[in-house]
Amino acid sequence: MRTDTPSPAPHAADTHDMIRVQGARENNLKDVSIEIPKRRLTVFTGVSGSGKSSLVFGTIAAESQRLINETYSTFVQGFMPTLARPEVDVLDGLTTAIIVDQERMGGNPRSTVGTATDANAMLRILFSRLGQPHIGSAQAFSFNVASISGAGAVTIERGGQAVKERREFSITGGMCPRCEGTGSVTDFDLTQLYDDSKSLNEGALTIPGYSMDGWYGRIFSGCGFFDPDKPIRKFTKKELHDLLYKEPVKIKVEGINLTYEGLIPKIQKSMLSKDVDSMQPHIRAFVERVVTFTTCPDCDGTRLNEAARSSKIAGISIADACAMQISDLAAWVRDLDEPSVAPLLAKLQHTLDSFVKIGLGYLSLNRPSGTLSGGEAQRTKMIRHLGSSLTDVTYVFDEPTIGLHPHDIQRMNELLLQLRNKGNTVLVVEHKPETIAIADHVVDLGPGAGTAGGEVVFEGTVEGLRASGTRTGRHLDDRARLKPSVRTPSGRLEVRGADTHNLQNVDVDIPLGVLTVVTGVAGSGKSSLIHGSVSGRDGVVTVDQGAIRGSRRSNPATYTGLLDPIRKAFAKANGVKPALFSANSEGACPACNGAGVIYTDLAMMAGVATTCEECEGKRFQASVLEYHLGGRDISEVLAMSVNEAEEFFGAGEARTPAAHKILDRLADVGLGYLTLGQPLTTLSGGERQRLKLATQMATSGGVYVLDEPTTGLHLADVEHLLALLDRLVDSGKSVIVIEHHQAVMAHADWIIDLGPGAGHDGGRIVFEGTPADLVAARSTLTGEHLAAYVGA
Repeated sequence: MRTDTPSPAPHAADTHDMIRVQGARENNLKDVSIEIPKRRLTVFTGVSGSGKSSLVFGTIAAESQRLINETYSTFVQGFMPTLARPEVDVLDGLTTAIIVDQERMGGNPRSTVGTATDANAMLRILFSRLGQPHIGSAQAFSFNVASISGAGAVTIERGGQAVKERREFSITGGMCPRCEGTGSVTDFDLTQLYDDSKSLNEGALTIPGYSMDGWYGRIFSGCGFFDPDKPIRKFTKKELHDLLYKEPVKIKVEGINLTYEGLIPKIQKSMLSKDVDSMQPHIRAFVERVVTFTTCPDCDGTRLNEAARSSKIAGISIADACAMQISDLAAWVRDLDEPSVAPLLAKLQHTLDSFVKIGLGYLSLNRPSGTLSGGEAQRTKMIRHLGSSLTDVTYVFDEPTIGLHPHDIQRMNELLLQLRNKGNTVLVVEHKPETIAIADHVVDLGPGAGTAGGEVVFEGTVEGLRASGTRTGRHLDDRARLKPSVRTPSGRLEVRGADTHNLQNVDVDIPLGVLTVVTGVAGSGKSSLIHGSVSGRDGVVTVDQGAIRGSRRSNPATYTGLLDPIRKAFAKANGVKPALFSANSEGACPACNGAGVIYTDLAMMAGVATTCEECEGKRFQASVLEYHLGGRDISEVLAMSVNEAEEFFGAGEARTPAAHKILDRLADVGLGYLTLGQPLTTLSGGERQRLKLATQMATSGGVYVLDEPTTGLHLADVEHLLALLDRLVDSGKSVIVIEHHQAVMAHADWIIDLGPGAGHDGGRIVFEGTPADLVAARSTLTGEHLAAYVGA
């Protein structure tokens, strides 16, 4: 007799263990159908532009977010971003998606690392309970709340009668009244506004657009507050005050009613209220010259008023706590033993420990969030999710190892596995072999980029990927070798006493005429050294990963200046004017104004973008498309990839040397797959940097500074980038690269390694020399990892 019962059939609820995608066609995806296991770590690989982001972010995460948004009331949906349904036939088994991307955190001057992660909120409650002397509730410690008090009569309905009573109210906030909680005050350098030895009529004002020939001249000479023929240095105190600070006042000049206002309020309204990046270059240069941001003298940059700074716990005020390095703050909180706030201390402790664990222990809570790098911002966002009690959700990461030293990648891997082990589905878009190696499931897209990609070329385990023969599989175990000989420097760039951020009085000579790599763990001071002491010097061209300013009307052709020679070539071939061949000018389709799509705002529901029926998305008037060059019209040229266009403008009837030169540079930096008309808003961080590099290569700078150019580059493309860096050096340029990728380190002529740790444990030069010496010495973390990488 058998006594063991047969195992019951699986419960119906346990059968949904796959996310199924069928017929995904977003961007360049070609009818992709895949199954992704839930509660596992899946890594998506493939060359840049192969469709990884289109599948993970544009399809799976986008649909999950759209479905969640639809569960809110129509009223709430009216305030939310509108999401269109992705191009896909079936999406099955989705769970709530949480996207942790590399978008820089907003540059709002009031946002700091502490406010972005709720650590500040917990500290404020802690100080309001334990701080001595007690000064008020938690908002008394907030630099975003101003102190207000007031009194007056209020009317109250009581027993059918209106009774008037006197009431008083007061709010105690922590904001410093002088700088309004921003930590810095703006000062005007008056010598940049005018030349005080001249009179106004002699052209004393040096402000762009303020000439005495136009309306300003009439206002200044007719206002009667001062003599326009008297040199400014001879003005009385009142006259100078009226010129600079007078409040708006109505005046009559030559029978016309006008408003007179002092120079400084006028400049504040007309120039300083605008975003610096959107100004014309000459106005931006003027603003940067005339306005100086100095630390607020009242609060010493802490943003808090005197009362908030006076309340202390164990001799530490909230301003001191926010200025501490987070790893030190975590140790301080651990020593506080206060049963009355034990749960709060435990939560705060967990948040601060997460910072240290994730490798951000070198930050401080008062660091403005706009100054974090892409990788730091992504890891700061991660901290919110590590302590979350949510399980069975899908976490989507976009290259989480960006900006991480090989030593820190190990920690990041542990965190990804920790999220998975809590029962979550983790989807990671990644190029680094160290992270691909920990995947439970790998999806490789390709085979190429752009139109040559968009297909799944491999699905399975990491071992299967190695044996698969796809481009990723072949390069997965690539290891760069150390160069047998290094170049001899042609000179040196001296840096003396560098002390930006955490640098500890660093003196270093950066060799010129060679490829120099600056490396070190995250937070060791690499960017502080290069951006603080090298960028900004004459002849130094800096190419970073910051967003390119541009709307959806901008594309690689407009950004690089490629469109100008193309328009001229079309105009010359057809005997018409060049403006016709611009979709932002005379040639634009009148129905969609040259956008190619028509945006319909449906008020409370998701807005829709429909392809313009008149121009069929080509963006130009039908009459413009009748003009041809080399058998192609302008819309067909903009639909070409860089590689196709390079061939097209290189020879034959359409030969245009000026355009060919720019296309050559774009292909050089590995952007051959981009189409000329692709909107800039759709480019990734690495693509943006390489587009800037292609544009900057035309400038006459002698020293190029690149900030992690391997970002977003597939293993196979790293060799391409190294060849480009070699060509730049061989043409007589000096190249300085801030980089963590071991292949770039191995290829360097000279390495400068910062460390030994991050934050106040770093900021020193721990090694200078050739890669071979670094590997032989193994004296630093970088040396150990590089030695393991090259198999020494």
